[in-house]
Amino acid sequence: MSATRSTCPYCGVGCGVLAESFGDTVQVTGDTAHPANGGRLCAKGSQLAETLKSDDRLSTPTVDGQATSWETALDVVASKFKDTIDKYGPDSVAFYVSGQLLTEDYYVANKLMKGAIGSANIDTNSRLCMASSVVAHKRAFGTDTVPVGYDDIEAADLVILVGSNLAWCHPVLHQRLQTARAGGAGPTVVVIDPRETATATDGDLHLPLRPGTDTVLFNGLLSWLDENELVDRDFLSASTEGYAKALLAAREYHSPAHVAERCGLNLRDVEAFYRLFARTPKTVSIFSQGVNQSSVGTDKAGSIINVHLATGRIGTRGAGPFSITGQPNAMGGREVGGLANQLAAHMDFEPEDVDRVRRFWGYERIADQPGLKAVDMFDAIRDGRIRAIWIMGTNPAVSMPRANDVRLALETCDFVAVSDCVSSSDTAAYADVLLPACGWGEKDGTVTNSERCISRQRAFIRVDDDARPDWWIINEVAARMGYGESFPFTSSADIFREHAALSAFENDGSRDFDIGALQAISDDEYDALDPVYWPYRDGEPPAASPIDIFAGRRFFTGSGKARLVTVRSADVAVSACDDYPLLLNSGRIRDQWHTMTRTGIAAKLNQHTPEPLLSLHPLDARRFGIADGQLADIESRHGDARMRVCTTRSVQPGNGFVPMHWSDRFASASRAGALFEGVCDPLSGQPELKSEPVKVQPASCAWHGLLMTRPAGLPSEWLTDASYRVHSQFEHCEVSFLGFDVRPDDWIGRLNAALPAPDRLLQVDGEAASQIVAGISGDRLEWLALLGVKSRHRDAGWLARLFAETKLSSDSQQAILRGLPGTYKPDVRCGETVCACFGTSRAAIVNVALDGGVQTTDGIGAAVKAGSNCGSCLPEIRHLLDEGINGS
Repeated sequence: MSATRSTCPYCGVGCGVLAESFGDTVQVTGDTAHPANGGRLCAKGSQLAETLKSDDRLSTPTVDGQATSWETALDVVASKFKDTIDKYGPDSVAFYVSGQLLTEDYYVANKLMKGAIGSANIDTNSRLCMASSVVAHKRAFGTDTVPVGYDDIEAADLVILVGSNLAWCHPVLHQRLQTARAGGAGPTVVVIDPRETATATDGDLHLPLRPGTDTVLFNGLLSWLDENELVDRDFLSASTEGYAKALLAAREYHSPAHVAERCGLNLRDVEAFYRLFARTPKTVSIFSQGVNQSSVGTDKAGSIINVHLATGRIGTRGAGPFSITGQPNAMGGREVGGLANQLAAHMDFEPEDVDRVRRFWGYERIADQPGLKAVDMFDAIRDGRIRAIWIMGTNPAVSMPRANDVRLALETCDFVAVSDCVSSSDTAAYADVLLPACGWGEKDGTVTNSERCISRQRAFIRVDDDARPDWWIINEVAARMGYGESFPFTSSADIFREHAALSAFENDGSRDFDIGALQAISDDEYDALDPVYWPYRDGEPPAASPIDIFAGRRFFTGSGKARLVTVRSADVAVSACDDYPLLLNSGRIRDQWHTMTRTGIAAKLNQHTPEPLLSLHPLDARRFGIADGQLADIESRHGDARMRVCTTRSVQPGNGFVPMHWSDRFASASRAGALFEGVCDPLSGQPELKSEPVKVQPASCAWHGLLMTRPAGLPSEWLTDASYRVHSQFEHCEVSFLGFDVRPDDWIGRLNAALPAPDRLLQVDGEAASQIVAGISGDRLEWLALLGVKSRHRDAGWLARLFAETKLSSDSQQAILRGLPGTYKPDVRCGETVCACFGTSRAAIVNVALDGGVQTTDGIGAAVKAGSNCGSCLPEIRHLLDEGINGS
């Protein structure tokens, strides 16, 4: 069987993959022909095949918790929405959709809400990741145009990464950058980030600025460039407007010394950055969530765009501002109008746009003003303005700020429909109707990546249950609501043709998004469609790489000139104070994705960071009386969470960092979204998720448990009395990290009752403060339980490896009883997996480096494979080597 060409369903890099089925087994590899990745895959992409089989698969429609037919479920959704609209009007209903929908899914959802229903109350979880960039692009360029491609990064002489942990969040793009820098060639890299991330350790200059001060740094740069006559006056005069006003605002920070003081930076580093920018025409500035997820995210992005416009660094190879999207089809959602403040096909709510789209769709009236953005949408549910919502492919009960309020809103909403491919998401628990949607590998359509490349996602798995494509589900509901004539689609190709036709409709070049050349594509041509970049106008040849869309120095504004915007320097929305003395940041970790519905079931992706960790500077840990590895309670004005503390100098004193991934399915009380208020940018509606004042104190857990079983060996209800519970899937076992406020009663008896009966028990109960019990059957370890006043969480890695032994050796048994890592060196922390692709532990790398004298990443790769596949772990390996295996 030949491999199916498809696209990875994770970040906005949009990597091509080859999927090949061998009976019940699927193999996924990188597509060497795809322009985004050239065959590379990150750890998450490499493990895609491991995420295709889930015990949590939603396979049948349900109404009020009871399985039912599609006909019944669709009738209920359609009637509930129609009755609500008839009684309360079109703005009483809403859709909340996802950057993981395909463009075709997005298109029909947008058409149904904004066209047929006539409300703009459709928004997407992409609001949480790149809405500020959209507004910044529109303010500067007149439309949401990304002016840079991946090739520009490799062609640049300077790459500035602002609020982007590229090494972990977009690993393949980071590897492309590092490959370009091999041997001392390629671009210089400056990383601007409050944290010393993996990306920062790989850079040439790190500017750990005070949170929220990005605009200060770039306004200062604009002012400094002007004062030193380093701006491009000719370009400013011929191709821009607004410079004088933008400069006047920027002069608030009139000197590098003033900037350094305000940003908390070393003056020499600020001056070095400014000089480097000034002398390097080929500069690409990459910005991501550290810029966008802010109450002033639009202005942060605008300040970056301003310095590029002031120096004419746009529309030329190797130069430009580059917003990197976080989701596989955030860009496609922007194209069709998936955001509440867009209409369709990069058209907004100007009267001429509304009339154009109305005529194209054939309605008497359509939505003519923006709808409610994500945060406002859930507030409207809570106060009764929205009475019915349909949530598609996302988990807002975890990911939204003020997540507890979101849960309350969903609990009190008159009607909640949820389309998803998993049954036990936190959001699904609030659904009146659950609709099983096709997942990755089962659905067919297109996605657009961060560099405007449209790629096909193709189905390669037969759907054995009742799951249906999202577009089909929406289509059927539209027909039942009486809109069938407008939704005649019988395939994703049908939808794509209409989408392409709308992009070209009455488009004389005044709109950037135009794929009119594809509006008459046949089904066979659609099936065989190779990656193609837009714009792709009718009568023009396809581009093999992103074109310099502003090469002619003409923009999509009324004057044809780009606009420099007035950007006022601002701070975080809410500062730390005596009651909440720590400023908390949130974001992704290397091997997990969103709320872990896929990555959480892939064993290799859990071993690098198996628990949610609160990263604290050692000074703050001491201030709050919390030791490294201890459990801590985190409390904000809006919610609380419990996580384990990791002390690290990668965060600044007074700041902390938490991952955003863990949901109730994998942890009992570790939802980061519950902590954040989410103050919104007034222009973009994107909520602040990078700074929230919190208080931190040691958790009340007096007893700690580590419970390890063979897969599916432990009933989940057994852990209900644990005040801290994190469940993680390892390669040969499942692991539960537990915390108890009081010692659990009859620990051994409950283990025997809950777990499969072993042939014999290996037990140590010599002291009241600790207990070890191992169940062994036929010389094979079946389960292992450790209970004590001290946590043994760091032992999970080496203990998990014992489950791989077909016959548990006497050395391993002694290692369990002594609490030491068997064949591993007892002076090395053995449980930390560094390389997810090959499961290589920190200990293995340390041992090779210390005993074998290996001091290069290539040497480590040759010896223990770590870093030789996707490269996601290379920054960590380089850090270990640079630090001389510090801490070993």
